[in-house]
Amino acid sequence: MRQAKNIRERDMHIVKALAAAALLVASPALADEDPVYSDDLVAECVNLAETEADMRACAGVSAEACQNASDYGSTTIGLQECAALETKFWDEWLNRSYRELLARAKAADAEAENDPRANGELAESLRDMQRIWINFRDATCEYEANQYQGGTIAGPVYAGCLLRMTADQAIYLDNSWPTY
Repeated sequence: MRQAKNIRERDMHIVKALAAAALLVASPALADEDPVYSDDLVAECVNLAETEADMRACAGVSAEACQNASDYGSTTIGLQECAALETKFWDEWLNRSYRELLARAKAADAEAENDPRANGELAESLRDMQRIWINFRDATCEYEANQYQGGTIAGPVYAGCLLRMTADQAIYLDNSWPTY
């Protein structure tokens, strides 16, 4: 099992090294081009969403527009950059929601301190859940990328997985506090 993990880690280092090498040997025109990206599409989509499912359908809209905005966006590196830029949007939302939830959980734990039925572990369980989710996300995306055995699509697959799973977790956290 340990050997398999070491091989996976080595494979991911190889994929990252190959991606870096590809960037170095890319034509100067591609290397100098920046992705055409804006958070506006995904932000507007989320604002118009009526349900969590509608929100989830917004994941990837800005990345896709970025990929289609120029020839650079459809390169291997461009696909990864466009996905990474939108992932940043979702990651900021996720972190904001997590901080708000953690504050609420700590307040709920403090409020329930004298209640013999309460366990006072809400904040701790939220922290544990999020830490486990990060490991789950990383392992899932590594698995999805490894299906391509180091092919050039592995990087964009990994980046797309991070985007999708980060968006999903941001939406989950944002909607996970009970509303009685």
